[in-house]
Amino acid sequence: MSPSQPPPTRPHRVTAADVAKKAGVSRSAVSRAFTEGTYLDKEKRVSILQVAADLGYRPNALAAGLQAQGRSNLVAVVTGDLANHYDGEILAKLIHRLRDLGKWPMVIGGGEMTESDVLGVLGFPLDAMILRGGSVPDQVVEECLKLQIPLIVSGRVLDRPGVDSVCCDNETGAELAVGALVAAGRRRIAYLGGRQDLTSDRERRAGFVAAMAAAGLTPVALFSGDYSFDGGASQARQLLTQHPQIDGLFCANDAMALGAIAIAGQECDRKVPESLSVIGFDDIAMARWPAIALSTIRNDMDETVSQMMRLLSARLADPDSPSRVIRIPPEFIARNTH
Repeated sequence: MSPSQPPPTRPHRVTAADVAKKAGVSRSAVSRAFTEGTYLDKEKRVSILQVAADLGYRPNALAAGLQAQGRSNLVAVVTGDLANHYDGEILAKLIHRLRDLGKWPMVIGGGEMTESDVLGVLGFPLDAMILRGGSVPDQVVEECLKLQIPLIVSGRVLDRPGVDSVCCDNETGAELAVGALVAAGRRRIAYLGGRQDLTSDRERRAGFVAAMAAAGLTPVALFSGDYSFDGGASQARQLLTQHPQIDGLFCANDAMALGAIAIAGQECDRKVPESLSVIGFDDIAMARWPAIALSTIRNDMDETVSQMMRLLSARLADPDSPSRVIRIPPEFIARNTH
């Protein structure tokens, strides 16, 4: 292309107006041709659809949904760092179930995310927003309530009118872990937690401390990490160096448990489970691999997603219904590390 030639223009998207002009009909006739249940002469409908196919026209599903039902079918899903295996696995299940409901998921997050990133999506005509994770900016909640956007929260309980919550019973899960460690003969037990600003860690930590007290035991140590494999390895290195007497370790999630097991064997000459029992939390897919076989607390993803979909459908059907909180019962999964 010579400097004097203008750059090629991008072909414009075919619109309903283009179809109407080509078919010699009104724009409303084009709209009716693509809308089930509306009256339009059969021959005219067939003709319009053929012209649309020839031109490569597809109706705007968002506009059609708003016009027909008053809904966009858009559901924003705000998620945490997808490097967290649990968040990644549950997001995949959530997207699948939303599509089954005829919804279009818009995923926000997956890494470093600012409050303005989340608030920006409120410019779309959302049917609902799902907040997946333990840390929810207050302003996001306030704006959703102001705009009357239904909120489903997963990973923590948010006690607000019109907000529904689904969360694992984290304290009971921690109690199950301590019970399993004590039953295995462990008495010098430590807790390797996640981020203390997250609800999940605070509840699991509280459950651990309470269960230890109920068993007549004092925690050897309470450490904090970041819910990652590397964080678990780093904290376990420090923990086992400072407190070599530890014989039991409850980790706030599976990734940290796997990091702790790696360090215990590679650097601290501790065999799992012979001299050190380790229990995780979540039961991610990797925990079930035969080479790993991690003993853990199952935070049931399928049940969590099912309850989220149930709450979403109920909230859309009755926006003024009372808020609901559903706690998912945890389950101890005994494998080879405790």
